Amino acid sequence: MTASHPVNSSASESVSRRSFLSGMGTGLGSIALASMLQQDGLAQSGHWSPPTGLPHFAPKAKSVIWLFMVGGVSQVETFDPKPALNKYGGMTIAETPHTDVLDSPYIKNRVELVQGDANGAIYDKLYPMQVGHRPRGESGLEISDWWPHLGDCADDLAIVRSMWTTASNHDAQLQFHTGRNRFDGFFPTIGSWVHYGLGSLNDSLPQFIVLGDGIGDCCGGKATEGADYLGPEHDGVTMSVDPKNPLPFAIPTDGATMAERARSQQLLGRLNRLAGEQYPNDPALEARIKSYELAFRMQTAVPEVVNLEGETQHIHQLYGTEGGTTQNFGRLCLTARRLVERGVRFVQIYHGGGGGAGRWDAHSNVKGNHSGNCAQVDQPIAGLLKDLKQRGLLDETLVVWGSEFGRTPGLQGANGRGHHNFGFSVWMAGGGIKGGIAHGATDELGFHAVENRHYVTDLHATVMQQLGLDPRALAVPGRKRLEIDYGTPIDEVIA
Repeated sequence: MTASHPVNSSASESVSRRSFLSGMGTGLGSIALASMLQQDGLAQSGHWSPPTGLPHFAPKAKSVIWLFMVGGVSQVETFDPKPALNKYGGMTIAETPHTDVLDSPYIKNRVELVQGDANGAIYDKLYPMQVGHRPRGESGLEISDWWPHLGDCADDLAIVRSMWTTASNHDAQLQFHTGRNRFDGFFPTIGSWVHYGLGSLNDSLPQFIVLGDGIGDCCGGKATEGADYLGPEHDGVTMSVDPKNPLPFAIPTDGATMAERARSQQLLGRLNRLAGEQYPNDPALEARIKSYELAFRMQTAVPEVVNLEGETQHIHQLYGTEGGTTQNFGRLCLTARRLVERGVRFVQIYHGGGGGAGRWDAHSNVKGNHSGNCAQVDQPIAGLLKDLKQRGLLDETLVVWGSEFGRTPGLQGANGRGHHNFGFSVWMAGGGIKGGIAHGATDELGFHAVENRHYVTDLHATVMQQLGLDPRALAVPGRKRLEIDYGTPIDEVIA
């Protein structure tokens, strides 16, 4: 396209055309409208073209399921047990043989996080672990007793126990997804980079889908699933698992039959093709046409994906979808399997969101908080891994589990733990990742990462590596990225 051939001659023409199209009964989804608006801007500014959609090198995975626990999960009571906390419980760090913790180059000049914070929380007395732990699987990975079902999958897990980030408050939720602190502004998320870099595996479904209660505005909000300067067509598409309304703003017009909608879509297609003949070299117009067509196809494809009635009794039992504390998250995990099975590239699932800091934020009653939250997600996550594996999908699906940071080894209040960004755990499974290993380490108290430290973008880089993407090859003209933004793949966990 050239500047002498704008797609729309005026803003009013653009608005009136959109009003006409939306009245045709096509039920455009917000993603289609966002894409159209973005492409209008690109058409007028002569912006860059997106990547080809092909991987830069042979991929080991096709899709990603990204499981994010909102609020900060305690590393010492999940995937990095620390028996020393039981030994020294009630003591200050100064009373233990581990006073060197405070002299660590990663902690120096940050002693206030050990002694207290602005709210007067006291972290200087070590708090015993609130749950037991034991070796699991043939690998003997130590996992807490709050994860009995996931423990059965230990030999498929690569636990990274040496993650760190700079944000010590819940803006770390944004940092975990973009690699940047909120004070730096907003940047594309890992899901958006994947969407931007790779082509579709299913032209009837969005390629970046978000499930579960999202992150609150306090902590990044929609920016934790957004594409920022890549353009809103690469944002995550929020879906519900309610078969009656799975995709807000994309339901058909009341009273319109499928045949009527198909005829409307055919007419719309003819009109768009006529415009395409008038402006044959307009990639922005072609992108808008594809957005309309995707919105129409989604009206049939999306409700079918979230309709779980056709799944066997065994599968419902595996995920725990039939009632009880596992039902809601089980439905999300089962839907995620159905999505990647149908070719969706990136599925981002939240647990514990919906506003505020998140339900895993255990400043008090860490035992009650974490035991309850783990009970909601343990069986569904294990069911997801087992189901993917039995279908031969785990080899090509990378499952990632994480939270924005860990929690302090020291006590907060009477029975809680504070925020802790100096050393925490994530894990990966499938998609060309080694199983049954623990990589990296925190010190004996679980205070900070001391071996193979990894900033959160190393996790991003590992995901990109497995999908066959080179982050540097996705550079956008005029958008300079810092070296830390790219991260480094965690080669030790890659098979």
